[in-house]
Amino acid sequence: MSQFLDLFLHIDDHLRQLTADYGGWTYGILFLVVFCETGLVVTPFLPGDSLLFAAGAIASLGSLNIWVLCGVLFVAAVLGDTVNYHVGLFLGPKVLSGKLSRWLNPQHLKRTEEFYAKYGAMTIILARFVPIVRTFAPFVAGVGRMNYARFLLYNIVGGALWVLSMTLAGYFLGEIPVVKENFEIVVIGIVFVSVLPMVFEFIRHRYRAPKNAEAEAKV
Repeated sequence: MSQFLDLFLHIDDHLRQLTADYGGWTYGILFLVVFCETGLVVTPFLPGDSLLFAAGAIASLGSLNIWVLCGVLFVAAVLGDTVNYHVGLFLGPKVLSGKLSRWLNPQHLKRTEEFYAKYGAMTIILARFVPIVRTFAPFVAGVGRMNYARFLLYNIVGGALWVLSMTLAGYFLGEIPVVKENFEIVVIGIVFVSVLPMVFEFIRHRYRAPKNAEAEAKV
């Protein structure tokens, strides 16, 4: 746990070392991380937003080409969601029957289903900016047999918005002295902002539940 926390808080240092050790192979390693984070429902804990931001910051040093980096990460994000969708499509009956409950966190599935209930197909785009939901959204889309052409469109748009916004933000802001000196705080801030929608939804749900119970009791 401590090693994961160190990786999370000092992801810029680890990426800098990774680039120094592996050079151009760093693109492939980043591709695999983003692909797994978006494409495998069993790895929602992998870094997402913070990784893109840190990668952009490293690119600003000249170690990586920012446009090659964005292209590689975009393909990884879109391909990850595509694979996740088809896995959900294939495993749909087993998921709906509860046979995979020991492998999939029911709370994560429920949270993603609530996103779909509120935002519909736009969830594919919005979920890109929400940890955990980002990993489960394409899977649930496959389970629910969303029209694939529609899914692919939202997948491409969401992937482009997510990768470009986070990576370019890191590229242009990462070398600002105040950001560079407080990178850990910036990373925590990025994650905090990312999970705010889930926090608001949780509070709203907890607040409305007693009201609904009272209304039903009066009826």
